[in-house]
Amino acid sequence: MNKQSFLENPDAVSTTAVGKIRFADWLAVGADYLVKGRIFQKDREITVEAYLYDVARGELLFGKKYQAPSEKTKAVARAIASDIMLALINDAGDFNTEIAFVSKTGLRSDIYAVSYDGADVRKVTHHQSILMAPRWSPDGNGMAFTSFKRGRPEIYFLNLKNRSEKRLASFGGLNLCGSFSPDGRKLLMTLSKDGNEEIYALDVQTLQLQRLTRHSAIDVSPSWSPDGKQIVFVSNRGGSPQIYTMDADGNNVKRITYKGSYNSSPSWSPRGDRIIYEGLTADRYQIFSVDTEGNNPAQLTSDNANNESPFWSPSGRQIVYVSRKHSGSQILIMNANGTNPRLLYEQSNRLAMPAWSGRLR
Repeated sequence: MNKQSFLENPDAVSTTAVGKIRFADWLAVGADYLVKGRIFQKDREITVEAYLYDVARGELLFGKKYQAPSEKTKAVARAIASDIMLALINDAGDFNTEIAFVSKTGLRSDIYAVSYDGADVRKVTHHQSILMAPRWSPDGNGMAFTSFKRGRPEIYFLNLKNRSEKRLASFGGLNLCGSFSPDGRKLLMTLSKDGNEEIYALDVQTLQLQRLTRHSAIDVSPSWSPDGKQIVFVSNRGGSPQIYTMDADGNNVKRITYKGSYNSSPSWSPRGDRIIYEGLTADRYQIFSVDTEGNNPAQLTSDNANNESPFWSPSGRQIVYVSRKHSGSQILIMNANGTNPRLLYEQSNRLAMPAWSGRLR
């Protein structure tokens, strides 16, 4: 490119002082904000300086220094993007997050995690058995899930820092993992130890169990509201699987979906106002959204794939889900209103049950 095409002299582009930046030139091309940066490398360490400016006001919004090993450039880029979001809209966004998912090969599976930009895929478990329902702890330091590694479904907690593993539930029958409470003290689960699938809350420290549902129907797939005061779950007590809510102690059960004969996999928005779920329509699974009172339903996906297991991002602005078509499967991210789906990850193995972490440090 001809150097005359640059808005700034390439030899002086590293200038970060407000008084030396020609904001009028940037304003003329329609720029609202300007990001400038410098990067230095010493041995195997990099130092990155990032600066964000308000072009119209000619002001510095923030300047920050980042240090990391040289192979962590993508992580630094995500941290900068998060800080830019925080400075502009007082919300750090979803950049410093990961998404866990199950990768299946025949009857064997394990849990993997991928960063928000689709990079840094890593294997989390090494069970090589049937694994289901990975759920991050709120602090991002651990993960609960169901595993058949001993021949039957049991719930485990994996400490992601020291790799220690603890069995949380090993009752007779089903032990299906649900979500952590917002404070991380309790873990929802579905157990059939009393002869029927019911929802329980387990105190993670004391392992004290609290039964929340008592119904002859099947109650599964529990997930907390962001304030920890309510739980959304699936029950067939009305004749078919539908979405219900209840108080955290199991009282005040309320059905919130009536359209469709099969609705499952609910996830409560971090903003508290919407619940997403998968529903069967025209012989395919699609993603739907409804408010917490059961009003204002919306269909978010409508293509010719099976779209399943939706899960909210920590910001409540995006949704991750699995899309299956023919023999292939993909993990996609879309906006909260169903627009702009983008591919996050795909592979030849079957992918299932994505779960979004909180914001990681």
